[in-house]
This record gives sequence, C-alpha cells and structure tokens, in this order.
Amino acid sequence: MKKPIILSLFVLFIFTCKQGKKTTEKITLMTYPETKKDSITDNYFGTSIADPYRWLENDTSIETKKWVDAENKVTQNYLDQIPFRTDIKKRLPEIWNYPKETAPFKAGEYYFFTKNNGLQNQNVWFIKKGLEGKEELFLDPNALTKDRTASVSLLGFSRNKKHIVYSVAQSGSDWSNIYIMEIATKKKLADELKWTKFSGAAWKGDGFYYSRYDEPKKGMELSAANKFQKVYFHKLGELQNADELIFEDKTNPNLYFGADVTEDDHFLVLYASAGTSGNAIYYQDLTEPKSKISLLVKGFENNHSVINNVGDKLLLNTDLDAPNKQVVLVDPKNPDPKNWDKIIPESKLELEGASSGGGFLWASYLKDASTNIIQFDVTGKKIKEVKLPDIGTVSGFGGYKDDNEFFYSFTNFTTPGTTYRYNIQKSESTLYRKSALKFNMEDYETKQVFYSSKDGTKVPMFIVHKKGIKLDGNNPVFLYAYGGFQISLTPAFSLSRMLFLEHGGIYVQPSLRGGSEYGEAWHKAGMFEKKQNVFDDFIGAAEYLVKENYTNPSKIAISGGSNGGLLVGACMTQRPELFKVALPAVGVLDMLRYHKFTVGWGWAVEYGSSDRKEDFDYLLKYSPLHNIKADINYPATLITTADHDDRVVPAHSFKFAATLQEKYKGVNPVLIRIETNAGHGAGKPTTKLIEEASDVWSFVFQNLGMSW
Repeated sequence: MKKPIILSLFVLFIFTCKQGKKTTEKITLMTYPETKKDSITDNYFGTSIADPYRWLENDTSIETKKWVDAENKVTQNYLDQIPFRTDIKKRLPEIWNYPKETAPFKAGEYYFFTKNNGLQNQNVWFIKKGLEGKEELFLDPNALTKDRTASVSLLGFSRNKKHIVYSVAQSGSDWSNIYIMEIATKKKLADELKWTKFSGAAWKGDGFYYSRYDEPKKGMELSAANKFQKVYFHKLGELQNADELIFEDKTNPNLYFGADVTEDDHFLVLYASAGTSGNAIYYQDLTEPKSKISLLVKGFENNHSVINNVGDKLLLNTDLDAPNKQVVLVDPKNPDPKNWDKIIPESKLELEGASSGGGFLWASYLKDASTNIIQFDVTGKKIKEVKLPDIGTVSGFGGYKDDNEFFYSFTNFTTPGTTYRYNIQKSESTLYRKSALKFNMEDYETKQVFYSSKDGTKVPMFIVHKKGIKLDGNNPVFLYAYGGFQISLTPAFSLSRMLFLEHGGIYVQPSLRGGSEYGEAWHKAGMFEKKQNVFDDFIGAAEYLVKENYTNPSKIAISGGSNGGLLVGACMTQRPELFKVALPAVGVLDMLRYHKFTVGWGWAVEYGSSDRKEDFDYLLKYSPLHNIKADINYPATLITTADHDDRVVPAHSFKFAATLQEKYKGVNPVLIRIETNAGHGAGKPTTKLIEEASDVWSFVFQNLGMSW
C-alpha cells in the first residue's frame, strides 16, 4: 500500500536572489498512484526473492496502461508547478534552432549528407553530384509518418553505386523494415524486408546479405526474447520469402549474426557474437564458386573485426594477446593465431578502431579519452600522426581504396560538430563547414583531472564550466557517466547541456572502468563480479568534487542512460546521502530478470546471469530494484523511459518506480516520466528531445535550488 506524501512536508530550499529572478518554490506533490502488489516469489538457489510488481512487465495490458497514465499525471502535475519551466521550454528551442549539416561521404558520383533546418524532427538526407553540385532532396523521414517518429538509416550501397539499402524504424523501436532505392531516379523499389534488427546490408552482385529474426508473436513484439537470428541473401526484385538462408546456428538461440563483404567482393565475412563483447568470425571465398563458409577466428573470448583484405589475406583488428588491440594479417587458409603477421603492433594506447581508405590504414587511438589518428601503409609502416584541430573526438577517417580525400567530424565539450576536409596526398585538413550555433563558447572552459577511486585506481574526469567560476562548494553539478560494454565516453557537444552551463552549472564526465578508455583491461575491471568498481569510480568522482570545493551533496545531480541508468540506480541506493538528484534513464534496474526480455540475454557476457549461483550472489548485492530500503532519504528522482523501448524494456523502470514510491518515506519527489511512441533513444524526434530535456532540466533546476 502506498503512503501519500504529506503536502505540508514537501518544502524545497528557496533561493534568496536579486529581484526579477525566478527561484525555486514550494511544490504540491500529488499522492502517488496505488500500485497493486502480487505475491509472486522466485527461489534462486535457496534464496526467496519477492517480485510483487511483475504484472508491470506486461507492457501492453490495460492495467499497465492505466498505471502509466496515472504516473504520468503525477509527474506532469509536479513539473507544471516549477516556476521557470516555461522559461526552460522557451530557451531550449532557441538554443536548438540553427541549421545543421553532417559531414558528406562519397558513393560513386554522389555525395550523401543530412541537413536539419533547425527544429525538424528528423534529419533529412540530401545528395549532390560533386561537391559543387546542386543539392537534391533524397529521403525525408519526416514525410513517412504523421507524428515524425520514423527514423532512417542508410545500410549499404551496391557495388556499381546505383542502388542503396536503407532501413526505417518506427517510434524508436529496434525493429526496422529494409527498403531499396535507385539513387539516380530516387525510385523506391517494391522490395520490403521485415523483422530486421541490428542489421547491415552487405552487397554482392545483384543482392545483399542481411540479418533478421523470425516474426514474434502478436502483442509480444516489444518484450519477447529475440532468439535465433539468421543471415539471409536477398536478390533484387524477389519477395522476402524467397531469400536464401546463408548462416544460422540451430544449437544456440542466443547469438547475434552480422555479415560484411570486402570492398573487392573477394570475401564474405560473418560475425557471430554471444553478446555485446567477444565474437567469432567466419569467412567464405567468393571468388571460388564451391567454397564453403569456414571458421577464421574462434569465439567468444576476444574481440575481432575485419578491416579489409589485402589480396587473398584479411586485415584483422583484434585484442587476442593484445588488450589494447593490434592489427594483424591473417591467411584464411592458415588462420591459426600463431601464423598471424603483425601489421600494427599493440601500443600503450587503446586502439579504438582501424579503417582503410585511400590505400592506407587509419588507426584511431584513445589518449586519456581523446582521439588520436595515425596513418599507416598496408604493411604497417607509420606514415604520420594526423594533426587534429584540438583535443576532442573525431569520426570519419576511412573510405574506399581509390578515395583521395574524405571528410571528418570534430567535436568536444565546447565545440559543436565541425566538418573538416582531409586531403590524403597533402596530409592536410581544411575547414569545410563550421557550426552555425550562436553561442559564445569562449566563455567556457574544459579541464581534465585524475582522481583516486576506492581501490586507489586513477580515473580521468572532464570538468566543464564557465570561466572564472568560484570554487565555494556551492555550485550545481551534473555528473554523467556510463561505465560498461567497452563504450568510451569521449568529449562531445550537447545542445541541451548548454542550458545548464549558461546558468552556472558544472558538467562533469568521468571515464569509469567498464568502458574501453584504456583498453580491454579497463573494460574487464568493470565486468561481472568487478562491476562494483564502476560504482565506486562514480561515487569517487562525487567525493572528489566535494573535497575540491566544487560543490556539496545538496548540489549534485547524477545521470546516466541504459547501462548508465543501472549506474545511477546502484549509486543512489548505495550512497543516497551523496546526491541530491538522481536521473536513471531507460535503465537496466532489475539485474535478476534483465536477460528474459528482447535482447537482454546478450548482456550476460558483461553482467553475468542470475541463472548461475556465483553470478546471482553478486548481482543481488547491487541490483537497484532489490536494494531499495525502507525509511531511507533517497535523492529527488526522475526516472525516464519510453513505451517502445525494446532494448531495455520499460518494465525495469516501472518496477523500480513502484518499489521506490512504496518504500520511500522522505520529502523528495520520486517520479517517473514515460514517453509515448519513443524507444531507447535512437531516432527520437527533435520535438520529443526538447520536451524531455525541458522536463529533466526543470526537475534538476528545481531540486538543486537553481534560479532563472
């Protein structure tokens, strides 16, 4: 039974500010909805675990929809009372509203790029013949649905560059349909491929390889576990039911499969992964008609990716016997690792990625979480280190073998995405397109510090704020991180974040273990039974900021999404007194049942699984849902999720919110915001991005006692 919040008790700190400023005020919080409790109990190796809100896992039931409506009503009622919410809703579109354009890439005689006139919900695809050619509208996702929630991804070009494969995802779901278009005429072909998820399009001749699942049961499309992914070959003009099955594994339902074809059509490359890290690679020599698919590298302990081929051999980026990765040349006929030739040996820096283009290899290294690019020839001879505009993040190095230039994008915390043109022969970068954002970035500064985590490990952390800020221990802080799945958080620009910075906030981004900032060893230090290291790193970041007089616990908001939502959930339940605001977004919050939904089984290679006793023991210790205690003053919490999230299903957030509202006895608000017709994040339209940012920042400003 929920206990109502006593209205007179909910009093927030009121700033004493200059006349004319809007300050935080007392807010009347509605009573939380009654949430039915069932008597479901699971037995894990002799330990009984109650799961009273399991009925909320049925996201399509009428009962769950009523609960969602009731929770959203409470949340919106609270947000509507924030005095400066209207100002935030006005200011964010002003920041957002400027023309944007992505770096172009060349395919045949055309350059492809996206544009957004400022507030369009989805970026629009354009093409032009040559850099000086006339821009032509190619594909407008905004025209595909009335609510502008369809997103488009380009998957692959035919070898003659006459056709392109693209996918359309609806309402943020990972499910997508694949279509084909004739580039010159912009004519959409009749081909339609359904039930694809996490698929590319690897062309060979008059067709392409792609990955798909079997059609799920009606009503279970967004929650049922996805099993037995397969690779098919689709021939232009054929119906999907005529597609040729190329690769599957009937003995193991929990494998991802992906396909690629080398640039010269010599090899088909097939990837098999048991989860989000670790894979096996298979290959087929397409120049030999009777060749079979054979194993190139066994799985699933290490990570490998084929860069391209050099004749009848394959260039491989691998962390086998090289935690920071190396590039090797593999003869498919003698693929044993003892026969590999080292092309680019492992270095002290993490080799984040390697690509080919213009007849060279381009290695992207991370140096203290910032990009460094080094050019090599195909034999591994170092040509030079590419001079980049500044410390930051770069993407776009690589292309086709006969390219003589390409375009790359550069960004950091105070530099919006800027496009540069790189001349390969001259080894020279020139500015191609600067951001049109009207914001004085000279007023802000970024620094990187290193602090000690609980076990003494040095962790790097970026701190961004206005120049001249006073370290008086009273600054509002927004602490954001991820910490998992080999994902490195590097310097990147955020329009939404500028609102916080311009009002005196400090943005902080630590590079937690579990990521890949310092290679596979850094990743493994935050996996399985060592996951607590990630939470300790995040807690250590907050403690450092307090110790160094940047802020105090009443001024710290913590945020993270997906695996980062788990991070926030774990830290707010472990150290609730250290933070004032918690923002777990689309989070993995039920660590005992995450693997039972959609593609959750693929995360067991990172977290472990409650199906195993040794894993259950440590998962239970930090699972956010199972560590909510009664009579604890948790931070002001705004949980965010979406009804079409089929990556981390909303049941995680639903059950976490219901449990927190049931057990919490303090005066901070505990709210959940459930977006409709949206998913895990990819493809979310601008309108919904701004609406969500407005609500989140209103909540942060209010509960950190900030003024407008």
